[in-house]
Amino acid sequence: MTLTERIASVLVWVIAAFTVIFLLTPLVVTVAVSFGSSAVFTLPAPAWSLRWYEAMGRSRDLWGAVATSLQLAALSTLIALVLGTLAAIGLLRGRFPGRESVVTFLVSPLMLPGLVLGIAMLEGFRAAGLRAVWPSLLFAHVVITLPYVVRTVYGALSLFDFTLIDAARTLGLSYPKAIAKVLVPGLAPAFVTSGMFAFLASMDNYPISIFFTNAWTKTLPIQMLQYVEESPDPMIAAISTLLILLAMLVLVAGDRLVGLRRMADL
Repeated sequence: MTLTERIASVLVWVIAAFTVIFLLTPLVVTVAVSFGSSAVFTLPAPAWSLRWYEAMGRSRDLWGAVATSLQLAALSTLIALVLGTLAAIGLLRGRFPGRESVVTFLVSPLMLPGLVLGIAMLEGFRAAGLRAVWPSLLFAHVVITLPYVVRTVYGALSLFDFTLIDAARTLGLSYPKAIAKVLVPGLAPAFVTSGMFAFLASMDNYPISIFFTNAWTKTLPIQMLQYVEESPDPMIAAISTLLILLAMLVLVAGDRLVGLRRMADL
């Protein structure tokens, strides 16, 4: 290795280390603050304590918001997996004018500002006569999560060899059984990956959910914003720490089921 290559290698590692530190520092600070005993955000903490985690347990509003977010995330992810997979199969196997435009339209919620999308859906739902909070939140979260499924499954399907289904049928399987035994296992990594990202996107969504919540039905991000406005104490850091833990658990599960490298490739 020449001197220039060594210098370049060192620079790459230094930049990579700086980037990792830059990204992880806010998370480390949040976790550290959540275990402090002080009533304000301060580091170093005067003493270590589980005070703010105990306060979380006594908050009825918080757990109601957690339950709402978990229900919305699970249900919207399930609906998005079904609709997104059917849409991806239709777009890949179908031959019709404007197919690429439809693909771009389906993933466009990922590119639009959340507030713009929220206002558009609010006006659209009102025009359609939909004013109930829970169904509005569910439809909005399906719109949020659907692009993750369409994009991932469409990419996986483009690499799938559909002649395998024909081969399975020549061996005696019916078409539904060939789909279940050949196509579904082949797309399982795409289902897991897109489902994970869709679930986390739904749990974390704030700019769209804020248009559809009310005083009785709130998602977790909306409830967290209310805490920050009304009582900005380190309990918000404790909630954030549990969300960080949830994201890590989802990534660990994805690594065990699919593998991080394959998830990145999808």
